[in-house]
Amino acid sequence: MLKSTNMDTCDFSNVDKRFAPVNSSRTFRHILDILKLRDKKVLDLGCGFGEHLVMFGKDSLGVTSTAEEVAYGEARNIRIIKGNVELIEELRLDEHFEGMWANNLFEHLLSPHSFLVSLKLVAQKDTMLVLGVPMVPRVASLMKLNKFRGALAVAHINFFTRETLRLTVQRAGWRVADIRPFVFSNVYLDRLFSFFAPHLYVVAYNEAGFVYPDKKIKEWQDEPHYKKLLAIAGRRAY
Repeated sequence: MLKSTNMDTCDFSNVDKRFAPVNSSRTFRHILDILKLRDKKVLDLGCGFGEHLVMFGKDSLGVTSTAEEVAYGEARNIRIIKGNVELIEELRLDEHFEGMWANNLFEHLLSPHSFLVSLKLVAQKDTMLVLGVPMVPRVASLMKLNKFRGALAVAHINFFTRETLRLTVQRAGWRVADIRPFVFSNVYLDRLFSFFAPHLYVVAYNEAGFVYPDKKIKEWQDEPHYKKLLAIAGRRAY
């Protein structure tokens, strides 16, 4: 909690301390190095105070719905704007990004599918998407272990296993290249550990030509609620 409600006089010293654990994270270092995110212009969705954002490439941008986090960005010269990531079209971003990053966000969203499809509005062909998501283990009884209880946090409204996460991303028009915890730099060890990891990262690429199957388009075409999604991924005449 910030010590002042006046954005011009906030004491951000406690916020500054949040960056050290991210800077020393072996997992995040592996992600940066393996995916070369230090050299990519990244859109950080649900960026917090910019703890990850500052490690991405030039002109990267963070989006948050929290005014205090925007104020911190202004004070520390970190590029953060205020907005709702589920209403990406309202942000009027007149720029494109090589990468998109969302860690500990997907499980909070009202509509993960709509979120993924809407990201195409600001994605280039083959833009990389990295989603960090807490996992529900295949064996339900493992949820009793502390390492998996993060997935059950009271603010979470979506729950994923490794398989349902893959399908959710694929069915929104993103080509899944990998799902792993990035705990180990060795890809084989890391993928083996992924079956027991409480937090996984999906690495996917935009399928620029993605269109919903005919059956889905016919199902939605007369419903105004789905107009936005069909405008993005339903461009067929009936």
